[in-house]
Amino acid sequence: MPPSAKDGPILRVQGVRKSFDGREILSGIDLEVMPGETMVIMGGSGSGKSTMLRCMIGSLPTTAGSIEVFGQNICGLNEEALNKVRLKFGILFQSGALFNSMTVAENVALPLQEHTRLSQEIIDIQVKIKLEQVQLREAADLYPAQISGGMKKRAGLARAMALDPQLLFCDEPSAGLDPITSAQIDRLLLDLTKKLGIACVVVTHEMDSAFAIADRMAMLDKGRMLAVEPKAWFERVRDVPDAEVKLLSEDEQIIHQFLRGAAEGPLSERQSESDWEQDILGARPRVPGVRSVEASRIVPKTEDESVLTRLRRILRA
Repeated sequence: MPPSAKDGPILRVQGVRKSFDGREILSGIDLEVMPGETMVIMGGSGSGKSTMLRCMIGSLPTTAGSIEVFGQNICGLNEEALNKVRLKFGILFQSGALFNSMTVAENVALPLQEHTRLSQEIIDIQVKIKLEQVQLREAADLYPAQISGGMKKRAGLARAMALDPQLLFCDEPSAGLDPITSAQIDRLLLDLTKKLGIACVVVTHEMDSAFAIADRMAMLDKGRMLAVEPKAWFERVRDVPDAEVKLLSEDEQIIHQFLRGAAEGPLSERQSESDWEQDILGARPRVPGVRSVEASRIVPKTEDESVLTRLRRILRA
């Protein structure tokens, strides 16, 4: 099912801000996801993409803004009302998040047992269907410790699809997998979402995976949304020749460097421009001054000063 503007967004994020202890992690994020499309949200470590995902599934309250899922603003909902909305979407966690004391089949059956009134006979049939969809029916009676990382991801996907959701959230679906298994997970995810017409929001920093499955892509940097565009737009920015990069806008240069995985560019320049000496030597100690053991000797203050002098020399080299 292709994305269609006439259907209206299945997920709408408007002006979302999130702060921790006065430090802003998300800065006025706007995003819309249409029915049937796969939206990939990407960004480097610390860009805010995981925080954004947690806000969208309701596990983290926003500081400001609204998040509408199926037309309902989930910001400020109590847990009971929020759980009713959650029944309409599935979540594939980064690690699979399977219960180790349950078999693969029991893990997939759990949402059906908890949230439906189906008989166990019908649930068993549903579980077989879901496991067949992810090519894992032969592992139904195995425990998570007995299967590979890729199989855990597929089992987690089967569980996320157990209640036939209209929207699927995926946190780094191919992270930690070898290239072949990663490609298989991408193909499976793409096949399932397109055949079933499910909207999918994927958070990742794996570029091969992102370009394999995306309809549209969104790029975050330091809590700011740089761009939300079709995959073809990001491919054009990625493929700009090095000699023409300076013709791009500042945000596009950041996107270009990230997509190419280049060692040089605005992202690395920004890191090198930070005041390392002030950050390391000027900040308050984060480690409590209480020791768990008694010091074996008394360190004179002059030794502290000698160490700091050597550190400053190293940092300025």
